[in-house]
Amino acid sequence: MAVAAGTGDVLMCRLRKDRANTARGAAHFLRETASRVRYAGARGQLTVRADSGFYNHAIVAACRKLSVRFSITVRQHTSLRNIIEAIPEADWTPIPYWMEGAADVAETEHTPFESKPDAVSVRLIVRRVKPTPGSQLALFTNYSYHAFITDRDGETLYLYADHRRYAEIENAIRDLKYGVGLNHLSSGRFPANAAWLAVQVMAHNLARWTTRIGLGEPVATTKTLRWRFFSLAGRITRKARRLTLHLPQGWPWQNQFSRALAKLRVLPIPS
Repeated sequence: MAVAAGTGDVLMCRLRKDRANTARGAAHFLRETASRVRYAGARGQLTVRADSGFYNHAIVAACRKLSVRFSITVRQHTSLRNIIEAIPEADWTPIPYWMEGAADVAETEHTPFESKPDAVSVRLIVRRVKPTPGSQLALFTNYSYHAFITDRDGETLYLYADHRRYAEIENAIRDLKYGVGLNHLSSGRFPANAAWLAVQVMAHNLARWTTRIGLGEPVATTKTLRWRFFSLAGRITRKARRLTLHLPQGWPWQNQFSRALAKLRVLPIPS
């Protein structure tokens, strides 16, 4: 799944068979997503933020070929851990954390997938956090590390904070599960479930657009919209060949509903 940062709009979503590895087909998925976003009219620099499931050479190579910037969490192994632990103490910068002096960030240079002929050095940005006092982790290590590679320009602290926002996709997944109907697939047949996924994504995006255009709010969950506006009791009456919808008196969101409906009604119909 690919989600637009800040809006929660689902840009691309695909159902895969069986227990597929996260990175399987990810490069093709990225190419198709970038192509669709450009075709839809997006201009300027595109950036991919992803977790360690998408840390592979094919993804990085696809980003470079498409001129898409990337910020991808790395999978930690022994050689990478040695690189991180070799960062001088003076290079670590404190960052806000609930435990004072317990979190820092630093960066170094790293060449991922160096066995590949097109491997190049990129920035490796690392956050280190002291384990909670008294926890089991505190018995075995002084710090836990979270690292990502990026080819973006900018200050280390800003890039670190921006990379952590990739978790926004979890809000979209939660909304698809509990706001619409993706917590269960409706069939034992793959094509039917793929169609079900497409319908849920369309419903999710329509709810997002209704929130921004009609209500003027940046984000509201689909569950909230259903509770306030969609699942509303009403009565239709007919008089003088006209149909009238009667809604409850004292409804707290009446003015919001009326303003949103007026805004949506004046939208031009696509030709």
